[in-house]
Amino acid sequence: MMWIHMCVCLPLTVLIIYYVCCVMQRSQVPVIYYTNLLLSNLIQMCIMIVWIIRVESTMGVIIHHLCVMAGLYFKVCIALERCFFITLPLLDCLRETRSSVLLCVLVWAFCIVSLPLALVLHQFIHLIIYAALPGALFIFCLARTFRALHAATSVPTQDKRRSLGILILLFFKYCVLIVPVIIFPHEHIRFYINWILFLLCPFVDLVLCLFMRQGRIDRLLACLCSADAAADHRCD
Repeated sequence: MMWIHMCVCLPLTVLIIYYVCCVMQRSQVPVIYYTNLLLSNLIQMCIMIVWIIRVESTMGVIIHHLCVMAGLYFKVCIALERCFFITLPLLDCLRETRSSVLLCVLVWAFCIVSLPLALVLHQFIHLIIYAALPGALFIFCLARTFRALHAATSVPTQDKRRSLGILILLFFKYCVLIVPVIIFPHEHIRFYINWILFLLCPFVDLVLCLFMRQGRIDRLLACLCSADAAADHRCD
C-alpha cells in the first residue's frame, strides 16, 4: 500500500502543485492554502520514503506528525475561506494574498512549536485536542454555509455548489479517515485499518482540486442538485 502511495500519489502531488501555482487563477480558489496543504503532504511522503529504506529517526517522526497536523489545519483554512465566501462575500480578508500568507505562516509556526513540545513532553492529550478541534470547525463551517446558501444572492450558483462540495468532502474525509485514528490509536487490528485509511488522505486531498476549478465537476454537481430537487418535488 505504501509503495502504491509513493508511486502514484507523489508524482500526482507534484503535478498538481505545478498546476495550482502556474495554471489556476488566483480568484478562483484558495490557492495559497491548498498549495501549503499539498506541500505538507509532499513532505510526509518524502519522510515515508526514508522509512521505506529503513532509515528511522526521532526527527523524521516529529516532522511527519508536524506535517500531518499542518495539513489538517490548512484544510480548516480552506473550509473557513469557503464558509466566509458564502456567508460574508464582501469580507475578503481570507482571500487576500497578504492575509493568506500570514495565516499559513501562523499555521506552520503553531505546528512547529506546539507539536514537538507535546511529543517530547509526552502530553498526548494535547495531540488529541489539536486533532479534534478541526472537527468542530468543519461542522460549524458546513452548517453555517448550508444555512446561508439561499441568502447569498450575490454568489453565483456554481460557486455555491462547489463551495458546499468542498466542505462536505473535507468533513467526510475528517470523519472517515481521521476520527478512527483518534479513537483507536493502539488497537492491533484497527491499527492497520487506520493506517491504510490514513494513507488515503493525500489521495482525497488531490480530489479537492476537481472541486476548486470550473469544469465537469460543475455539471456533476448540477445534476445531483437537479435530481435532489426533483425528488423533493415528487415527495411534495
